[in-house]
Amino acid sequence: MNVRAKISSKGQLVLPKAVRDAYGLDAGSEVEVESAGDVILLRPSPKKTRNTYTLDEAAGFLKYEGPPVTLKDMERAIEEEARRKWNAARS
Repeated sequence: MNVRAKISSKGQLVLPKAVRDAYGLDAGSEVEVESAGDVILLRPSPKKTRNTYTLDEAAGFLKYEGPPVTLKDMERAIEEEARRKWNAARS
C-alpha cells in the first residue's frame, strides 16, 4: 500500500483511514517509530492488556448473593483471618 500523509503545524502525522483500518489502529493507539538512514518506519505497538478497573467495574466482580452481613461481622471475620494467618506463620 502506497499512500501519502501530511505533518501538521503541530508536528502531528495523520495516517490515512486505509492504513489505520489495515493495522487496526484507532484513537489512542501507539506506534513505534524507527529511523534507518533516509527511511522512517512506523510499527504498531503491541496492545497492552488492561489490568486496572474503575471502582464500579471492580464492584461488579464482587457480587454477593448471600444474606446481608453487618460491618461488625466483616470486621470480626477479618480479625479472625488475620489471627489465623499470624498463628500459621508462627508455627
